[in-house]
Amino acid sequence: MDADAAMLVIGNEILSGKVEEANVAVLARALRGVGIVLQRVVVVMDDVDTIAAEITELSGAHEFLFTSGGVGPTHDDVTIEAAAKAFGLRIVSSPTMEAMLRAHYGERLTDGHLRMALVPEGAALEASAEITWPTIRVGNTWLLPGIPEVFRAKLPVVLARLSEQLGARGGARAFVSHAVYTRMDEGNLKPLLDRVVAAFADVSVGSYPKWLDPAYKTKLTFDGRDEARVLAARDAFVALLPPGEPQKVD
Repeated sequence: MDADAAMLVIGNEILSGKVEEANVAVLARALRGVGIVLQRVVVVMDDVDTIAAEITELSGAHEFLFTSGGVGPTHDDVTIEAAAKAFGLRIVSSPTMEAMLRAHYGERLTDGHLRMALVPEGAALEASAEITWPTIRVGNTWLLPGIPEVFRAKLPVVLARLSEQLGARGGARAFVSHAVYTRMDEGNLKPLLDRVVAAFADVSVGSYPKWLDPAYKTKLTFDGRDEARVLAARDAFVALLPPGEPQKVD
């Protein structure tokens, strides 16, 4: 059975349109690199009960859950509280994180800064020699920051731990992806795609039209865990195209 994951994106700013969500695609690509399928994404506002309910549901339905947002020190950062509620845990101050905050801020330390040391009791603090500020993990649930730059900075630690976990049970094969770019529209491509889809049930085939781009009109993708099969599906599709196509293959 494939390893699967869900993502819970948290923030009024996302749902109000004040901030553009930037972490879903980054996580999805990263997870596929270690063989995990991101199956579901839910976006919610900064409400403790709503977040807690979603964490309960998603962490129970998927092997891994990743949250994005709400782990800072301000009034609207309620993910830690919600996660603690979802798992029936107290909120405590992590001595490790508190010591790091005191060392960093020194005399400038405030109670607001110390809020960033709060964690659900018993949570794992995942870090590395390169990424020392811990990422909080409660069971199968990783609590990640919403700031895209920080979110991306945390991923190496997350991926390393996931790879270790999957490796302990035999590993999971990473996904590979190849693409074909054509100037044909989807209506003309459909019968060709249908033949490839029927012949390569183990390869996921996607069709993505693009408007007003002189380089190509439709991008076709071929994804799977077996690169030989993915390449065979891609090449079978290319062989069906008329003269002058494709415009690009990768």
